[in-house]
Amino acid sequence: MTALREANQAGALQPTTLVSYDAEIERVFDARDVSAVEAEGFSPGTLASQTWRDEMKAGKQSQTQVFASRLIAKNYCALLVPSYVAGATPSDLNLVLWKWGSSTPSRLVLIDDQGRLAVPPLPA
Repeated sequence: MTALREANQAGALQPTTLVSYDAEIERVFDARDVSAVEAEGFSPGTLASQTWRDEMKAGKQSQTQVFASRLIAKNYCALLVPSYVAGATPSDLNLVLWKWGSSTPSRLVLIDDQGRLAVPPLPA
């Protein structure tokens, strides 16, 4: 349910497609570790801030983007972060990926064994 909450944070529930991936991601920063977040000069409150959209609309880089840029510069491939969306529980997590591909250190492969995402041919 975390994915649905994250995808539909504002307004009415919109059509959403959920997919599954087989992943092998190395160099994941764990933002559940408060001391690790603080060692980067940030706080969990900064990560939970709801002002990021307003900062971006004002042409600024949001504090969460600054945090991500710092981790990317340290060669992290991803960020494991609690979900801060309304209704989230402590077990609701997001894996934010900055680097991915078909091989390690950031292997991410779509699972569609049954071909459900195949585009049907257009009618003649």
